[in-house]
Amino acid sequence: MNIVLVDDHAVVRQGYASLLRAVLPAMEVREAASGEEALVRVQEQVPNLVIMDFGLPGISGLETTRRLRQRLPQLRVLFFSMHDELPLVRQALEAGASGYLTKNSAPQVLIEAVQRVLAGHAYIEQPLATQLACTPQQNASDPRLQRMTQRELEIFVMLAKGTPVRVIAEQLCISAKTVSNHLTLLKSKLQVSSHAELVHLGIDLGVVRVAG
Repeated sequence: MNIVLVDDHAVVRQGYASLLRAVLPAMEVREAASGEEALVRVQEQVPNLVIMDFGLPGISGLETTRRLRQRLPQLRVLFFSMHDELPLVRQALEAGASGYLTKNSAPQVLIEAVQRVLAGHAYIEQPLATQLACTPQQNASDPRLQRMTQRELEIFVMLAKGTPVRVIAEQLCISAKTVSNHLTLLKSKLQVSSHAELVHLGIDLGVVRVAG
């Protein structure tokens, strides 16, 4: 049995790969740093599971999952991401993922998720599962969200959460100028004129949670 672990941050990827190899010694763990590389790894040898990051340089984790599942409908994909926003979780599940958990999870939660998905079960991190069950889905089909590309939606969520452009660029491995270009296009597409209006729209659409 083998797993392909897809994450563009080498230290993070290698750390989790080492964890999986230590806890699941019978499992071969292969690594990919991008969606394009993941497609190659899967073509070389079809894995039992792909552990997929959401934000990747080039092809996003969502688009990579869609392409993999079109080619291999039975392939199991577990999203393992820094994002916990429900619209993104729902998009991952709609793309065919068997599970979703965040990188805030304890190592034993990742191991449990891997084992359950390998066994043919779905696995959604408990706080996310509760939110999905308790939150109406009407905003998921909002035409403003549907018009966005996967990358635009990801940047929209990060901007709405107040993440600085420089940090977004670092996390997505793109230039700050590219992020700024996306921001300009998003304002036009969403018909907002300021960053503050974009944040309020994020709250209205449910991509940003308000504490309290």
